[in-house]
Amino acid sequence: MIGLGYRREMSDWEMSGVQADFFEVAPENWVRRDRGPLHELIAAGRPVYLHGVSLNLGGSSPLNLDFVRAVRELMADLNTSVYSDHLAASGDAHQLYDLFPIPFTQAEVVRVSDRIRQVQDVLGQRLSIENTTWYTNIGELSEVDFLSEVAERADCGIVLDLNNVVVNHKNHGGHDLRGFVQGIDLQRVSYLHVAGHEWDERFGLYIDTHSEPVERVTAEMARHLHQTQGLAVLLEWDNDVPTMDILNKELACLRLSSTM
Repeated sequence: MIGLGYRREMSDWEMSGVQADFFEVAPENWVRRDRGPLHELIAAGRPVYLHGVSLNLGGSSPLNLDFVRAVRELMADLNTSVYSDHLAASGDAHQLYDLFPIPFTQAEVVRVSDRIRQVQDVLGQRLSIENTTWYTNIGELSEVDFLSEVAERADCGIVLDLNNVVVNHKNHGGHDLRGFVQGIDLQRVSYLHVAGHEWDERFGLYIDTHSEPVERVTAEMARHLHQTQGLAVLLEWDNDVPTMDILNKELACLRLSSTM
């Protein structure tokens, strides 16, 4: 299956023209909102997955379990079992809706995996965690080892974001995309994320903007894992959302045969 992140810019589109098999939304935008547009997608045979930004799994403040219960109700209403959030911090005193890295240490493996287990206990099922982009970090573990150890200890799933791996490799070195994928237990991967990124002269870094076409190496790996492992692929395009025709071309590229 090839999916697309549903964005507010699409609210007046005729969604039957979007060539996606499933969609993904941020639950924060729907727990207290009319879900009619989502029910229409589901009625047309296209499931809706939930991908959040506010669990603050890497933060130090208590988890908002009332929000988790609201997400559980939303999942039941949408008849979906797919819910994920980021392996990052997103604000303690205030919800910042931005993502901050977690130190790649053994102590953080224990602390964060315990927080994930708390969420899963309320949900009554597995949560999936996404590897994120980061622009500075510390730690004794590699990123892939940190992600793998957290997922194993928490017994959770993974949303494997291939674009984030590419951005981190360009900025910091370490594992390239192939090496990172080889270090992951693919049996834990729920599905894949792909997106585009940009070079920012101000910071001298590649930035995970989700505002450009998917880079070739990322698309090739996504197609390879889709074909060999049966993993669904979801295209994220959050900023400067283009026309339906452009998005459909991007989705079509993800369906092409792999050259790997």
